[in-house]
Amino acid sequence: MSIRFGIIGFGFMGHEHLSMLQEFDGIDVVAICDNAPGLLDDVPDGIKKYVDANDLVKDPDVDVVLIVANNNQHLKLVKAAAEAKKDIICEKPLALSAAELEEMEKVVKENGVKFTVHQQRRFDPDFRTIKQVFDDGSLGDIYTVQTKLYGFNGNMHDWHVYPEQGGGMLYDWGVHLIDQMLWMIPGKITSVFADVRNVINEKVDDYFKILLRFESGITAEIELGTYFLKDPNSENKWFERHWFMGGNKGTAYVDGFDPIGKKCTTSQLLTNVGGQRTMTAAGPTRSFGPPPEGRIVVEPIEAAKTNHRMYFENYVKAYRGEEEFLVQIPQVKRVLAVMDAARESARTMKSVDFE
Repeated sequence: MSIRFGIIGFGFMGHEHLSMLQEFDGIDVVAICDNAPGLLDDVPDGIKKYVDANDLVKDPDVDVVLIVANNNQHLKLVKAAAEAKKDIICEKPLALSAAELEEMEKVVKENGVKFTVHQQRRFDPDFRTIKQVFDDGSLGDIYTVQTKLYGFNGNMHDWHVYPEQGGGMLYDWGVHLIDQMLWMIPGKITSVFADVRNVINEKVDDYFKILLRFESGITAEIELGTYFLKDPNSENKWFERHWFMGGNKGTAYVDGFDPIGKKCTTSQLLTNVGGQRTMTAAGPTRSFGPPPEGRIVVEPIEAAKTNHRMYFENYVKAYRGEEEFLVQIPQVKRVLAVMDAARESARTMKSVDFE
């Protein structure tokens, strides 16, 4: 029997969800709601249209409510869907604070409904490519993991420019980047340090750098900027999307959303730098001179064959009890707590103790 979906919010992401869900055997989209009636004009025939979300959640033909509305509407819509005994998928960020999430958890538990979050970027090929290097242990003891995302447009779009609606890049992309890092690196976080800025936008953040120190000794660095300019003729993918990982047996990097990854190790690890100095453009040096031929061993990393469709493949199986939901609410709560700590650190310009 098909799982019958109702979508609340039919802007850009609502349309994206409909297109993907229509590809699935075992999922039927039976209803769509948006309070801007013009957005419903291209709803396909055979799908019910609603302007009031309360009407959609009460529809007996809907099994799962997929919430794709503005961030500040998530709390009330989760409550409405749960009270109508509907199972729920909510777009990220699930909530605007850990306190909001606790309200959601309470009503979901009281009504006994399934509840998860659309964190589809756990299936990004660039992330999965670097994660497989982390998991296979080939770099030895990891001490640094860095993820960077740079854009050039500067300004936000649509409702993302309004702080009261949950706008800004920390809520938009930050929740994904933090979630990826926390899902990859196990163990407790001991401290959070962050710089969060409004570079081009007056009201919402469009730049952040977050440093997470893990109990294991790993330092994770997350940086996003919407106004990082580059030569438009450059083919350098790292300037758009970049991962770097360093361990005591080598390093790895993955560049671009369509990733190109390489792992670098050394054929000989020096215990002492020789006395011969090397003259470089920066002057004489020993430690940072060019390596002799064959010293650095480079091998390509096979790119992960993952895609966002896999999120809903997991959802269907988990819904039927065949496996667990990939995204668990305690994981989401931890990401929100890191975001709260990042804002506090940026406000005070001090590191925040964590966990």
